[in-house]
Amino acid sequence: MRRIGIILTIILLVLFVRGARAISPIEELQTEIDKLSASLEMSRRATTPLEAELSKLRAQLANIQAGIDKAKAELRSLEISISEREKEFGQNYVLLAERALSFYKASRQNSSLLILFSNGPAGIMRDLFYRRVATDRDKNAIAEISIKLIQLEADKKKAQEDKAKLDGLQVKVDKEAKFFEGEISGAKAYQAKLSQQIASLSARQQSILAEKSGTFQTTVGDVPLADDPASRPDYKPGFSPAFAAFSFGAPHFKGMSQYGAYGRAKSGQGEEQILKAYYGDVRIEKVDTGGDINTLAGTMNFEDKYLMGIAEMPSSWTDNNLAALKAQAIAARSYALAYIGWRMGNRAKSGTICTSENCQVWSENKANNTPEDWKRAVKDTEGKILVGNGSGEVVNAWYASTSGGYQESYSSLGHSTPGFWDTPSGRGGWTSQAYEKTAGSPWFYKGWYKNRSGDSCGRSHPWLTSEEMADILNAWTVLFQGKGDSSRVTPADTSCWGGNPYSREELRSIGEFSSVSDVSVSYSDSGVTANVTFATNKGSVSINGNDFYKAFNLRAPGRIALKSGLYNIERR
Repeated sequence: MRRIGIILTIILLVLFVRGARAISPIEELQTEIDKLSASLEMSRRATTPLEAELSKLRAQLANIQAGIDKAKAELRSLEISISEREKEFGQNYVLLAERALSFYKASRQNSSLLILFSNGPAGIMRDLFYRRVATDRDKNAIAEISIKLIQLEADKKKAQEDKAKLDGLQVKVDKEAKFFEGEISGAKAYQAKLSQQIASLSARQQSILAEKSGTFQTTVGDVPLADDPASRPDYKPGFSPAFAAFSFGAPHFKGMSQYGAYGRAKSGQGEEQILKAYYGDVRIEKVDTGGDINTLAGTMNFEDKYLMGIAEMPSSWTDNNLAALKAQAIAARSYALAYIGWRMGNRAKSGTICTSENCQVWSENKANNTPEDWKRAVKDTEGKILVGNGSGEVVNAWYASTSGGYQESYSSLGHSTPGFWDTPSGRGGWTSQAYEKTAGSPWFYKGWYKNRSGDSCGRSHPWLTSEEMADILNAWTVLFQGKGDSSRVTPADTSCWGGNPYSREELRSIGEFSSVSDVSVSYSDSGVTANVTFATNKGSVSINGNDFYKAFNLRAPGRIALKSGLYNIERR
């Protein structure tokens, strides 16, 4: 067993030295992830047989320990017996001396004197009988006590020897167990260290996914509505076949769609109908909302300044008696109260709300120079909030600019919103009748190739060549088919993303996709892309929509990205 431990120690030492050489500064760790992964796998393989050996050893040690414990218990009983017998022997020692003296006298006494002083033959016989009985009694007592003494001494000697053996065995058992436990602990610590390093390397991939998927909330009020011709499906990239990923909407997709509300207002719906469509089983209730609210821009009057400065919807959306603006005012009021902890049962405005899109956008300039239509929308709805009919509580009214035609459900403060296709005729009206589309949202259907600051990493459009799309499929092979090193699936253009990504040639040697000629997409009733099917040099291949979403965002060149799980792949 010790040899196994020594062998593992040597293996771990070798691996540690290799790992130490492989470790570079944090900004360069991406280039070494494959080495760290290999070291981790080798360490785990080396540790596995030792763990099995340790499991057997533990079972053996448990049996041995049980035997030791039993032997110790018996030894303690023996020691107690010896102690009690020593006390008893001390009490009988005087008796032994007396019996020995009596026996000695009896054996030395002259029998002729007995005859001389006896009362005749009968007396002689009686006295001789009594004397013999007494003598035998003394002799037996002496023999019995002597045997006990000899056994006592033997037991004491055995107890001392057994105690010494058990103490030595316990030390050996403890030492073996400690040795194996130490070896396993060291190996596990080393593996944990490698795992932590690998996790830090994979953080680069998480960063790419976060940036490309979009963790921000796009709102109408602070995003220019300029159209980018390169992001439209009718753009001509200058090569064919050409493929581009088009997202329906941009995160998030829950609560009220602002463009959807505008489209509904244009179709003649009022604010109450709009709000019930997006928030479900709710009612509009008027409460006392007077007083101040604490914000990161300072404390201010809730109705007269805070709500007047909400910059989440263009004040020009005035269709159907300001229905969209009024729906926005009620949603913003409800959201703010829910955010700061105001409740129907405790109406204190105790919390603090931020003034950026992380909460809801507030503009001091707008608060001081409020457009007349927005001012009217706030005044006409003063004190009005959304209350869940089931929860009896204020609704935490989320909203965003564009969902792409499907609203996702969410739950908060005991109330759940519905999930539904945001068209006049449900799923059958998507996409042509989608309220966001009729309202003209520039994010309803868009190919994304720039980040929020406008950087495109050298790309002038989101369109990919046949080979570039095949590269995405090869990345999917590594990520979801168990081939290659998934940690190296990042954009190939290191000037923008860094790291140690696969080259296109390396990925092609793994996935063996070299060209894509056509594509089709199917959707689920739950508002996501279900499958993407490609015609390739290897034949037709169908990919789960969510898997392709991840593979695309991890490998697509530059800033090209999907912003939604509801998307389409265009071919030109």
